[in-house]
Amino acid sequence: MGLPEDPDLQPILFGLFLSLYLVTVLGNLLIILALSSDSHLHTPMYFFLSILSLADIGFISTTVPKMIVDIQTHSKVISYVGCLSQMSLFIIFGCMDEMLLTVMAYDRFVAICHPLHYSVIMNPHLCGFLVLVSFGFRLLESQLHNLIALQSI
Repeated sequence: MGLPEDPDLQPILFGLFLSLYLVTVLGNLLIILALSSDSHLHTPMYFFLSILSLADIGFISTTVPKMIVDIQTHSKVISYVGCLSQMSLFIIFGCMDEMLLTVMAYDRFVAICHPLHYSVIMNPHLCGFLVLVSFGFRLLESQLHNLIALQSI
């Protein structure tokens, strides 16, 4: 059904969504800044947390800016290519959260069950590889969704 078309409500919705978007982006940027500025936090768990914050910024930035512009311009039109792009990014960043939480759970499993081997198992190369594989799987999944959507036209 969408958001109400009431002209009196449009500025309130614009301000509400803009402020929530800015708070979310700034909060995630502060998390990334805090984790990167303290050398004691340069561990795999905090590396995955900063990547999760980046994915959250990407996730919130796929839909909310378009919605804010639509509220301001009173237009709900989106091109087919724009829709496919938005859907791809939404799937990539939305499902990236799930994959990163799974990787973070594996990190905690290794830290608890194999504490003496933790630094050998969770080396920087493996951490980077796990993030890259997470992104790769999500990119593949989003392109499969695009192919299915393109088959319907």
